[in-house]
Amino acid sequence: MNSKEREELIGYLEGFVTENRRNRMEGVLAERTRRLTVVMENIYQPMNASAVLRHCDALGVQDVHIIENSNRWKTNPDVDLGTAQWLTVQRYNREENNTVAALRDLKSRGYRIIATSPHPGGYELDETDLSRGKAAIVFGTEMHGISDLVREEADEFLKIPMVGFVESFNISASCAIVLYTLTRKLRRLEEEWRLSEEEKRELYLAWLRKSIKNFKQLEERFPRQTP
Repeated sequence: MNSKEREELIGYLEGFVTENRRNRMEGVLAERTRRLTVVMENIYQPMNASAVLRHCDALGVQDVHIIENSNRWKTNPDVDLGTAQWLTVQRYNREENNTVAALRDLKSRGYRIIATSPHPGGYELDETDLSRGKAAIVFGTEMHGISDLVREEADEFLKIPMVGFVESFNISASCAIVLYTLTRKLRRLEEEWRLSEEEKRELYLAWLRKSIKNFKQLEERFPRQTP
């Protein structure tokens, strides 16, 4: 579908949603970013996975990358509250070790791999420099954190400063703290962090479709213009 066809279809489908709904989607799109993305490696608790999706949606992070090695990714609808439908979720689950494919894919897209870990050579969360370009924040399993492969391939490490006896936060809490801090820093950058207009329109069409129960039947009846 070329851009002209897409815009014609958008104009047609907009007639089946309320003005408030359209305005809401456009307002959310204006705050979405792909300069920052989240990677979950081998998460096994559905409540944690679902909470991370909810945090991403709430804080404007559009893309989530799911690495499935020994654990299959599952969500809990009572926790994510339908937020998965508004995100672009990419799952890596075709290989024995899907971490390799995920990191390769992210690096090919120009992302720095920033692993969350109390690594000796890491820096504290507030020191993260987002002006250096796109960043993929990797969160590891609930029990063991990031894998050795992520530790070897990561470009940088960040940690959340802690002053208690406990050594780590729950992954959901970690993600919320990290994303809240980094999205605030991101929005203060002079560099552009928002989606391009093309990306916004592609997502807007996808969201219109998700907002209309019988969109497939409607599109079949859509009177496309002949060139």
